[in-house]
Amino acid sequence: MVGENTNHELLDALDPERSPLLPDRHPTTDLFVCDIFDAAPKGDMASMEHPIFSLSTKPDRRVRRYEHGHAWIEITPSVKGLATVHDRDVLIYCISQTIAALNEGKPVSKRLRLRAYDVLTATNRLTDGRGYDGLKAALERLLGTKIVTNITTGNREELDGFGLINSFKLVRQTREGRMQELEIELSDWVFNAIRAKEVLTLHRDYFRLRKPLERRMYELARKHCGTQAEWRIHLERLQKKCGSNSTLKEFRRLVGTIIAQD
Repeated sequence: MVGENTNHELLDALDPERSPLLPDRHPTTDLFVCDIFDAAPKGDMASMEHPIFSLSTKPDRRVRRYEHGHAWIEITPSVKGLATVHDRDVLIYCISQTIAALNEGKPVSKRLRLRAYDVLTATNRLTDGRGYDGLKAALERLLGTKIVTNITTGNREELDGFGLINSFKLVRQTREGRMQELEIELSDWVFNAIRAKEVLTLHRDYFRLRKPLERRMYELARKHCGTQAEWRIHLERLQKKCGSNSTLKEFRRLVGTIIAQD
């Protein structure tokens, strides 16, 4: 297991009473930020269904291929590693803002201009230097992670290689070197899913879940439960769909810990 939840497991051992949720870092917001929260968090169904993002807390440079039925996907990292489950927050924010604009009848584009502070606040991240550094690192991994797949979004099948985002640009920086505005161009794969509204609403506490595996399990449950009272899956298949690189025995332990803390 390459760093999956390692830091979290150590902290749990030191403090058994530790909440599985991060603190709500931005419980009160000004009127401008309140508008941001009107856009409900949404994730694209394709990456909720398939294990695209790494669970590792360390650079994950494994090439992974996932197959299920006729669908397959191959994900190749850059030297900085695969995009992580926490990096996905940036995409969720972009998808949420674009869907909100579509619902209001506004024109949308693959290219978004955003305030870095808004992204950090809406995704419950720190807004100090560490938060901005983390956002920049997330953008680099999202850009560097390349995908080849036959999974369709918006009834379109992309068989060429593409990134989760096509590009990003820091538009303005403060004197301290922190980004203020940034531009992100989404990939056709993500943008096709947005235009086809192949998305699902996520609970806002998703951004407070500490462990990557917790987030991944929530995504799968949200995708498959729908209006059903329950969804059943064998542990081996759950491990595959989570994209876990741990042994089955270790994966069972990790899942058991999450259940016990729920």
